[in-house]
Amino acid sequence: MSVGPAGPVDKASATVPEDPYALVRTRGYLKLLLVAALVGFPVCAVAFGFLVLVHELEPLIYQDLPRTLGFAGTPIWWPVPMLVVAGLLVGLTVRYLPGHGGHEPADGLSLSGAPPLSALPGIVLAALASLSFGAVLGPEAPLIALGGGLAAGSVRLLGRGMTSQAVAAVGAAGSFAAVSALLGSPLLGAFLLMEVSGLGGPMLGMMLVPGLLASGIGALVFTGLGDWTGLGTYSLALHDIPKAAEPTVAEFGWALVIGLAAGFLAAGVRWLSRFLKGHVVRHRVPATMVMGLVVGALAVAFAAVTGKPATEMLYSGQSALGSLFRDSAGYSVATLLLLILCKGLAYCASLSAFRGGPIFPALFLGAAGGVVLSHLPGLSLTPAFAMGVGAMCVAMLRLPMISVLLATLLLGRSGLTVMPLVIVAVVVAYVVVLRLTPATAPDAPPAAAPQAA
Repeated sequence: MSVGPAGPVDKASATVPEDPYALVRTRGYLKLLLVAALVGFPVCAVAFGFLVLVHELEPLIYQDLPRTLGFAGTPIWWPVPMLVVAGLLVGLTVRYLPGHGGHEPADGLSLSGAPPLSALPGIVLAALASLSFGAVLGPEAPLIALGGGLAAGSVRLLGRGMTSQAVAAVGAAGSFAAVSALLGSPLLGAFLLMEVSGLGGPMLGMMLVPGLLASGIGALVFTGLGDWTGLGTYSLALHDIPKAAEPTVAEFGWALVIGLAAGFLAAGVRWLSRFLKGHVVRHRVPATMVMGLVVGALAVAFAAVTGKPATEMLYSGQSALGSLFRDSAGYSVATLLLLILCKGLAYCASLSAFRGGPIFPALFLGAAGGVVLSHLPGLSLTPAFAMGVGAMCVAMLRLPMISVLLATLLLGRSGLTVMPLVIVAVVVAYVVVLRLTPATAPDAPPAAAPQAA
């Protein structure tokens, strides 16, 4: 024992640091992994069912229902009443049901803990009313809430002797098991968990392993159910990607331009959506109906001017990414610019009032912008598409690693070729958006490490 400036110091404790991986060697950690693996199966089955329901309701509302009511086809004005009805359903759900319909999408994507089981019906109802009726949002945020809530709730009901931190870890594993298959890779789910939670150091690996395990099992569940039912996996994926050429100096210059443009565009989207949200929260039900009216009117305007179906402007854009890439020659520059304008404004209105995730519309807007710029000299389609996706993703989410991975893995082998360009565009957009974002109070300290039971 010696005496230091702050009092007695134990030499043994001063020279032998605490083992940061001691938790991994406990039986409780193995139990945590087993629980994470077990919850992956039912959670991902429920997530798969949720996505099936959303995709089945879309044609039911926009194709079957008009014919049932006696129309020869879908009237051009049809999105307006449908989105107003959606606004009424979402507004009532947010106003009166527990959980307020889930996370506010205008606030971005965050990991704020698994919701209680009592909040899940409202989250599912608000998401179904938003996504299936055509709000410009994605399914990732409801899936994160649904997966985390089911996993954590099951452990609370059935588990014995598990600490609150361990329950939280299982809830996080359930969330990213549900969302990883949607993103197309367990690796993407793991990186999303890492960046959203802000973990680092040895604790990063210990926390990611349960989530990675559940994500891998979730991907198997999605693939198995998709093959067995013939419904597909609903994963983010592009097919028949042409081989990309090696990046050129001109394309690196375009990476700077795309990063700058995405940063300013996303800053505008975030500002407008939060401005509208400030009005929506004061008059939840009527204001949500008005936002539905705005989204529907934008869809009708796009269809009337371009002659294309209104559904090309509605929804998240996830399923439209492939057709946008393959059939880019069928879109004039004027049509694409109008699509970006209308979908961007509908995105702002949807973020302010409806319930869903912000990722997929951002990817679509970035991809459409890249297709527009590919008509200019010195920029080919594949790198323009990838840079637009990555830059707009990071500008909206402020998660640079997942943005680079999404843009590159989406394009398969060609993604590896254009990765240097994507990195430059993502970094530029990330810096621009941070410079344009007003400073806020320092974040709260990270939560304590979960203790294995």
